[in-house]
Amino acid sequence: MRIRTLAVGLLAGGLALTTLTACGKEGTPATPGSGEQSGTNAAALPTYPVATGVDLAGSPVFAKMKAAGALTVGAKDDQPGLGQKDPTTGKFGGFDVEIAKLVSAGLGFDPEKITFRTVDSGAREQTIANGDVNYYVGTYSITDKRKALVSFAGPYFVAGQDLLVRKDDTSITGKETLKGKKVCSVTGSTPIQKVRSENLTEPGNIVEFQKYSQCVEKLLSKDVDAVTTDDAILKGFAAQDPDNLKVVGKTFSTEKYGIGLNKDDKVLRDKINEILQKSLDDGTWKKIYDATLGKSGSDAKLPTLEKY
Repeated sequence: MRIRTLAVGLLAGGLALTTLTACGKEGTPATPGSGEQSGTNAAALPTYPVATGVDLAGSPVFAKMKAAGALTVGAKDDQPGLGQKDPTTGKFGGFDVEIAKLVSAGLGFDPEKITFRTVDSGAREQTIANGDVNYYVGTYSITDKRKALVSFAGPYFVAGQDLLVRKDDTSITGKETLKGKKVCSVTGSTPIQKVRSENLTEPGNIVEFQKYSQCVEKLLSKDVDAVTTDDAILKGFAAQDPDNLKVVGKTFSTEKYGIGLNKDDKVLRDKINEILQKSLDDGTWKKIYDATLGKSGSDAKLPTLEKY
């Protein structure tokens, strides 16, 4: 099965699957519920009422947003179910994109007016510091090293390294069952380094490509037995072809995805955390998950915010 044929179930217009990277490495939406979003089931998505009267005194980034009258949000454009751009319509869809829209509405800005800007992994901190984006939402793992350069609201999702296997394969149940199995990931990625450093399978069974989509093709053709990276990314692929693919669901690392923000803008960070907490409490977060990553068949795990 060609990977492009998998997109029919989840992504509008047959999205191209471009290079994906893992663990916080390396993206203008339709109106919520418009039925034109890629990477999501628009009928199941919640709507995001735009807040009125929002005033964040002391937030320079919010003042810039107000002056512009619209938002520019950093994102990814190549991750199924998370952040992916439809090459036909130019629209963005996925879990991360919906979280960005949720935040926009909570800040008082119409999500339809967001301009999504794809930012390469190596440029994220500088892009945020320069003010080129108002915030960044795109599998951006919270680390102490990054917190020295930017700040984070969230985490809005907690991921972990996992395994994507064929639906009918019952032999792989976790990392401890990988011996003798061919395991695929992206060259130089954290996940493949972990497979190698922990001797999870034999060196000759490690397969590397430049794109995760290539690994998935090899999985479906039975040339490899498992694909490994963050479970959030794997859920996106499984959501595209739930009849043939599944995520094992036994993570063996922790990646906390946060919304990247200007380092010194605590006022904005606190407000976004408030918006995220409300979505967790009132079920909106779960609705977003179910309409995107939830299509993989994997249950949602609500994150716990870490405010600072």
